[in-house]
Parts: sequence; C-alpha cells; structure tokens
Amino acid sequence: MTFASYTFVVFLLIVWGGYRLPLPWTVKKCWLLMASYVFYGAWNPKFLVLLWLSTGADYYLATAIEQESRPVFRRIYLIVSLVSNLGMLAYFKYGGMLLRSGTQLAEFLGFDVPVPVWDVVLPVGISFYTFQSLSYVLDMYLRRHPPASSLLDFALYVTFFPQLVAGPIVRADEFLPQCHSEPPITSRALNWGVVLIIIGIFQKTVLADGVFAPVVESVYDQMKTPSLASAWIGSLAFSGQIYCDFSGYSLCAIGTALLFGISLPDNFRCPYGSLGFSDFWRRWHISLSTWLRDYLYIPLGGNRNSAWRTQANLMLTMLLGGIWHGANWTFVVWGGMHGLFLIAERFIRSFDERRGLRLMSRPGVPFLVGAVTFSGVNLAWVFFRARTFSGAYTLLMAMLGRGGAERVSINESLPVLVCIGLLLLLHGWFRDENWETITHRIPGWLLGAGLGTLLLVILMQSGDDRAFIYFQF
Repeated sequence: MTFASYTFVVFLLIVWGGYRLPLPWTVKKCWLLMASYVFYGAWNPKFLVLLWLSTGADYYLATAIEQESRPVFRRIYLIVSLVSNLGMLAYFKYGGMLLRSGTQLAEFLGFDVPVPVWDVVLPVGISFYTFQSLSYVLDMYLRRHPPASSLLDFALYVTFFPQLVAGPIVRADEFLPQCHSEPPITSRALNWGVVLIIIGIFQKTVLADGVFAPVVESVYDQMKTPSLASAWIGSLAFSGQIYCDFSGYSLCAIGTALLFGISLPDNFRCPYGSLGFSDFWRRWHISLSTWLRDYLYIPLGGNRNSAWRTQANLMLTMLLGGIWHGANWTFVVWGGMHGLFLIAERFIRSFDERRGLRLMSRPGVPFLVGAVTFSGVNLAWVFFRARTFSGAYTLLMAMLGRGGAERVSINESLPVLVCIGLLLLLHGWFRDENWETITHRIPGWLLGAGLGTLLLVILMQSGDDRAFIYFQF
C-alpha cells in the first residue's frame, strides 16, 4: 500500500472518517494506532510481531532508565536497548552482507568454503522505526525531555502510519506533546495537507517514475557501456529521481499527518541549491542528518577536540550514515565520499578564515560553490545507485570520457535535462524559503488551477508502478 495507489486513498478516507467521529481522544489514538498496524501489515503481517516487540521493549527499558537513579543500572538498560535494536538491524539488514563478505575474505585467504544462502526478508521501514524508537531511549538516558504518558502514546509515536516506513524520522519531543490532547484540525491545515499530498504524488509518479526512472534504468541496469553524454544524463536523471521520489514521500507523509492535525518536521529544503556540502546535509534528509549529528557525531566529540579528531568524527559519521542506507559496500563508499567532501570543505573554510579572504562574498564564488557541490553530490550518487563496484566504475569511466556507444534517445534525454534544469533553478531561487511560504504568495485562483493541472497529469500518467526507493532502507 503506497501513497500513490487507489488502495491508500480508500484506506485514508476510512481512517479519516473514523477519526472525525465525536469520540474521546484516547479512542481516536487507538483508532490511529490500529490503522497504522493495518497499514504496516499490508506489506507483511508477520513483521508486526517484530514491530510490537521493538515498541514494547524500548518503552519499558526507557521507563526503567527514566525511573532509575543508579548510573550502573541506567547504563545496563541502555546497553540492552542498543543491543536489541542494533542487533535486529544487523540480523535482518546486514546479515547477508556480512556473510557474503566473510565468504569472500575466506576465499581470498585460500580457504574453500561453501557459499551460504541467506534467505531473510528485510522488514520494510526497519531502519526508520528502529532509529526513531532508539532515539527515545537515548533521550530518556540523557534526560532531555519527559517520558511518554502511556504505552499507547509511545506506540503511536513509533508506528504513526504516514511516516512509519520511510520517515521523516520524528523525535519524541516533536510528536509526544501532540498526544496530550486532541490537536485541532483547521481548514488551513486540511487545505495545506491536500496541497502537499498532490505535490508529493506528482513528484513521485510523474517526475521520479515517469521522467527520470526509465533513463536511470536504461543507463544503470543494462550490460552495455553508455556514451559520455548518456552516462552524464543517466547520473543527472538519478539525482532527479532520488530527490523527487524521497521528497515526494516526505511531502505525502507530512500532508497526510496534517489531515489528522498532527505536525511532522520538514525533511528537505531545496538541497540542490546548497552552497557547500555541510549546507547540503542541512537540507537533505534532514531528519536523518540531525539524528546522526545529535546521537553520533556530537557524542563522539564533534568539533570540540583537535582538527584530526574532528575529521575522524566526520568520516565515521558519514560512513555509518552510508551503511544505514543499505547492505552493500557501495553505500559505504558513498558515505565516505561525503565524509571527504566535508573534511575538504572544513579545510578550505579554515584557510579562508585564517587569511581573511571572505571568498563567499566575492562575485561569482557562491555560484561556483553551488556548481561544485551539485557536481560532487551527483558523482557520489553513482555509488548510491550502482549495484556493484564494477557497475559504478564503468559509469564513472564513461562520465570521464571512456564510454561506449550506447546512447539514450533524445526523446528521453530532453525531458530529463529540462526537469533537472528547472529543479536546479527552483532550488537555487527558493533556497531560503519553504513550500508553504512559496505557495502562500500565489493567488488562490492560480494555485487552484495549478493543483488541478497536477492532478490531471497524475491521472493521465501511465507506466510501471515503482515502490518508493527508501522503502528498501
């Protein structure tokens, strides 16, 4: 069941209709919780047990941490939560990868070992709800905010269906206060929620699936080597696809939550208009980047120690951020590339400050920095999308001029270039604004006509029904 399906429309209407009945707030929370379990169980009902176990264990461990005053026992409860959450991730998500890597290492050392079969299904959204639940336990350990009022509130926080399987990763202090009393559903919230859902579905079905995905698949998934131009077009197409796909999901999640009067945090803020790689990570997948900052980078020491230690903290954070995305070493390389980008940026910024050059205030420099940032992000996406190192190497060599003769047709290339150009223009122009600010400046009649046009294009869109990319994470 995805946001872009008619099944979800029926599901949402039923859930929203029941939610609007004149019932006590506790009953409405139970209704939302049951709807969330139905939503998640639509993929694979047996993984509901895993979700229940994770929710119950972290709730009671966090409660024990909050009530315990002895430091030793508080640490023990925290370690149990860390081991159970990360162990669950390691088994379901990384077990096959570790087994394959161990087998390859043994063969490299000359040992003859049978190739094992790892037939474990990855629970959808496990990385998202595990990080969300774990952040609550860590917050209780650090005494950052009061605990959940009840298991019902905590369970709803972990499993609220709009953001359950692909984020945003919501913090407890953002969600739990909204559970204390029934949030009002204003006409403005309803209208804005519908607007976000329409824009999100348009990004997903029309742009990500209709314009970008066919070109990405023709370049990345075929055996033939693409030409120089086709390799760049394929790489640019994936930059557009990954943004429109994931941003589209986030907008749908935020919009759907607003229909119930619940606010979720923004997850994207014009990332392709970034001026530097640190700026990029303040704009891309914000809920994950801030999670890694608050629960990994800062506890490691952040930038409070020596320059060497700061660089090591940055690299480790980005490497772990890379492996969070998938059980493949290509994701580690992707994270490592961004770690190197951030380290190089810190070095350049430090040099600029010592010399008093104020480079960013000079004409043309911000544009150059933006171009370099997008180019670096675009190159790193090659390792994110390629299934193997050989596939990434082939595409990178083609992008450097050592390509083949396989070409993407002009009918596919032109829409990609036009859409990427418009995307870069919009992100650069509105980099300091958000969707709501932008749309509120548009006259009502024009906004209505625009949304009607988007709906018409969505309904006319034909092609393969592709799952959201981040469902696999």
